Amino acid sequence: MQHKPLSLFQVLACGAAIVTLSMGIRHGFGLWLQPVTQSQGWGRQEFAFAMAIQNLTWGLMGIFAGMLADKFGAFRVISAGAMLYALGLVGMSQAQTPWMFALFTGVIIGTAQAGTTYAVIYGVIGRNVSAERRSWAMGIAAAAGSFGQFLMVPVEGMLISQTGWQTALLILATATALIIPLAWGLREPALHAPGQVKREQTIAQSLKEAFQYPSFQLLMAGYFVCGFQVVFIGVHMPSYLKDHGLAPQVASYALALIGLFNVFGTYIAGTMGQRMAKKNILAFIYLSRSVAIALFLLAPLTPTSVYIFSAVMGLLWLSTVPPTNAAVAQIFGVAHLSMLSGFIFFSHQIGSFMGVWLGGYLYDKTGSYDIVWYLAIALGIFATLVNLPVRESPIQRHSPQAA
Repeated sequence: MQHKPLSLFQVLACGAAIVTLSMGIRHGFGLWLQPVTQSQGWGRQEFAFAMAIQNLTWGLMGIFAGMLADKFGAFRVISAGAMLYALGLVGMSQAQTPWMFALFTGVIIGTAQAGTTYAVIYGVIGRNVSAERRSWAMGIAAAAGSFGQFLMVPVEGMLISQTGWQTALLILATATALIIPLAWGLREPALHAPGQVKREQTIAQSLKEAFQYPSFQLLMAGYFVCGFQVVFIGVHMPSYLKDHGLAPQVASYALALIGLFNVFGTYIAGTMGQRMAKKNILAFIYLSRSVAIALFLLAPLTPTSVYIFSAVMGLLWLSTVPPTNAAVAQIFGVAHLSMLSGFIFFSHQIGSFMGVWLGGYLYDKTGSYDIVWYLAIALGIFATLVNLPVRESPIQRHSPQAA
C-alpha cells in the first residue's frame, strides 16, 4: 500500500515554526555574555566554554537525533528536544558555578537543539518533498530560522533589560513548550509502511559509503568553517561592539539584521540550488564572507558600518545550509538523510566549538578578538577552495538503492 506523504504546506508550516523558535532562542545567547559574566564574576572564557560545549553537543547528538528520527519519526525526537530545551534554560538561569552553567547551557541545551533543528526537520522535508522542490523547501526552513533570529533577538534583549537575565531565561523556557504541538504536525505514521522510504542500506553501509566518498569529506570541511565563522560572530560580536564603545542596542539591532537578511539569503540560496551547481553557490558564499569580514575590520567602526556588515553577513549567514543538505540528498538519496545531515552538521559544530571557545580564550589572553577575526577570513578562503571539487551527481551503487 502506497502511503501519501505529508502535505508541503504542513511540513513547511510546522517545520519552519519549530526552527523559528529553536534557532531564534539560541541566536540571542550572545546577549547573555556580559550580564552573566558580570553577575557571576566569571571571565568570558567560562561563558564561551559553555557555548562551545553547547555547539559540540548539538553536533554530536544531532547524529543520534537524526538516526532516531529516520527510524521512529520526527515527532518523538522533537518533543523530547523541546522538554530538554525548557529544562536547560531553567538550569542556565539558576547555575551558580561555571561547571553547572556548562552542564545546562552546554550539554542539555545542546542536546535539545539537536532534536529541534535542521537535521531532524530536513529529514522530514527529504522524505515528503519531491527532489524537484527539495532545495527550495530546505531554503524555506532555513529562512525560518533566520526569521526567528530577527524576531526573537530584539525580544530577548528587551526581556533581559526589563526583567533581568535570569527571568528572561525562564520566560523563554515557557515559550519552548509551543514546539510540542507544532511537532504533532510532523508525525509520519507511515514511516515504516511499504512504499514509504525504502532502506536497502543499513546505517553502517550508508556511513561507510558516505565517509569513503571524497565529496562528502569536502562538504564536511566546508561546513566546519561555516560553524567557526557564524558562532564566533553571533556570540562575541555583541561584546566586541561594546568593547569599542558602541551602545548595547547596536548589538541587538546587528544580530536582528543578520537574521532579517538571512531570511532572504537562505531563501535565495535554496531557490538557486534548484538551478545552479550547489558547490559553486557554497564557494561564492564562503569567499564573500571573507571579503565582508576583511572590509568590516578595515572600515571605521560605527553603528552604520556595523549595520552594513550585519546585512551583508546576514545574506551569507545560514545560506550554506540548503545547498549543503540538498547536495547530500542529491548524492546519497533521502533514506538516511537525517543521519548524514547530522554528521555533516557535527563538523559544523566542531567549527562552532573552535570559533566560540577561541574567541573567549584569546580575548582573555590578549584583550582582543583580532586573531580570531583573521582566522575567520583565512578559513573562508579555505572553504571556498574545498567546495569547488565537490561532485553532486547521484552516487553509483553496485545494487539499486532507494533515492
